[in-house]
Amino acid sequence: MGSIDTPKNPENGSRILPPATDDYATYGGDKKGIDGMPARATEMTLQVESEAIKKRKASMLPLEVGTRVMCRWRDCKYHPVKVIERRKMQSGGSNEYEYYVHYTEFNRRLDEWVKLEQLDLDSVETVVDEKVEDKVTSLKMTRHQKRKIDETHVEGHEELDAASLREHEEFTKVKNIATIELGRYEIETWYFSPFPPEYNDCLKLYFCEFCLNFMKRKEQLQRHMKKCDLKHPPGDEIYRSGTLSMFEVDGKKNKVYGQNLCYLAKLFLDHKTLYYDVDLFLFYILCECDDRGCHMVGYFSKEKHSEESYNLACILTLPPYQRKGYGKFLIAFSYELSKKESKVGTPERPLSDLGLLSYRGYWTRVLLDILKRHKGNISIKELSDMTAIKAEDILTTLQTLELIQYRKGQHVICADPKVLDRHLKAAGRGGLEVDVSKLIWTPYKEQG
Repeated sequence: MGSIDTPKNPENGSRILPPATDDYATYGGDKKGIDGMPARATEMTLQVESEAIKKRKASMLPLEVGTRVMCRWRDCKYHPVKVIERRKMQSGGSNEYEYYVHYTEFNRRLDEWVKLEQLDLDSVETVVDEKVEDKVTSLKMTRHQKRKIDETHVEGHEELDAASLREHEEFTKVKNIATIELGRYEIETWYFSPFPPEYNDCLKLYFCEFCLNFMKRKEQLQRHMKKCDLKHPPGDEIYRSGTLSMFEVDGKKNKVYGQNLCYLAKLFLDHKTLYYDVDLFLFYILCECDDRGCHMVGYFSKEKHSEESYNLACILTLPPYQRKGYGKFLIAFSYELSKKESKVGTPERPLSDLGLLSYRGYWTRVLLDILKRHKGNISIKELSDMTAIKAEDILTTLQTLELIQYRKGQHVICADPKVLDRHLKAAGRGGLEVDVSKLIWTPYKEQG
């Protein structure tokens, strides 16, 4: 690299040496370099060292899958990464690759392809057999620490055994679609989604925001939009309040839409299995409406018949609409449907870490609001009947908040007003309110 302290001569391109300093002593006409060596010898030594460094770096290339190295991220700082995959660059030499890396400090959604110049080869660590590494690491950890790490590692995949989990991670380790266009937004994807094989070579897909058909090229989408007569999801509008609408889509009646929605959702959800048999599900699509139509901002799905009392199978707010309260609205809406069915409900397990955080916040706000207003004693059964929240979820929430004690063989709620206020403040705002008077809906079993 060039140095601002050693400018080049504009006439012949030669480098102008810096003036003599205390590091250089003049003796008999010869300049003395480092450790008393002549300056010319010092330069030759540095050149030899530089060549040795270049050869050492060249010998590392291409980097092996599993290599750990520092990588320059979008914040212009270096972060530790692990090489997940590599591929040859089309216009490069035999050793010119780009690398798919996982930032070990961050969620998988930030995994990406990077060029060699983003990697600091001086920080390359020897590739370690991960089975050996895990074995060595496990010897240094207490059982409690190992359990915590294992829980974090398989977060959201508790339904898979170890072999299936490895197969899942291997199959989904590289994002196949980098960006999508949906309505007026271009969105960077987070995770792998198993689109049909003919889309394997596409880095970007174009979605119709109303029917969710997807295409390889912008021109195809433009032609499709001229023919597509949908201006909202293909289902029944069951809720409208202001500019917000909710549509119920039956996966059996609208199979292609349901499958396309699952492909789209999987780009932003790591912890859910993709179900191709959408006949068994109802999809609730939340939309922002304007004079151009109803534009999807998020959705949740639920099984038509759930033996485990699940009132929600999958939930997603699309990235452009996040942090606007829509996720909380979708959770609240799922419980309003449970109330209409005269059932208690709970989200399908396993919950992701963010999912658990969202639900714990909802349960806290709903339960503490009732406890603040209620006079006298109240049981967990009564709270469950009032809120449609499953008794087990109420119990774990109150235990986490240390608002429940076990006395004489039964659980007793201890609700000090000041403690309730403190927990409510910590739980944050409740987001958008569901106006139940605007909900016009018949439960599925009654529809039949």
